[in-house]
Amino acid sequence: MANFEEDWNQLDLSRLQDRGSKKWVAMMLPEHVKMLREYGEEIKKEPRPDLNEFDYEVIHDQIALAMQRNVEIKIKRWKEGEFIYNRGTIQWIDLRKRTIEIEDPFRSFELSIDEIVDVTLSE
Repeated sequence: MANFEEDWNQLDLSRLQDRGSKKWVAMMLPEHVKMLREYGEEIKKEPRPDLNEFDYEVIHDQIALAMQRNVEIKIKRWKEGEFIYNRGTIQWIDLRKRTIEIEDPFRSFELSIDEIVDVTLSE
């Protein structure tokens, strides 16, 4: 009985590795694996925030103030289930195409106005 307890105490559990879901993949059809991967990606997606009229007014005011002062802004966008953050100065706004041109130290790019969910001035 003493040998068993000594052997048990000397057992290195850190060397044991569970393969998790990998061990079950061999028994699944490729269609099932594909569906599980798609489901995993879908779960990671963030829902689009519900903005009310007050939120749109705040975004409008921040953009107008940033253009007036020509200061750098941080823009939070929602696109296809994820949030994207951009930083730069506003060069111009095209209301017909509903885009904003932003310039950062590396490049100039356009953003869709409809994707914007938050704007913060960087002063």
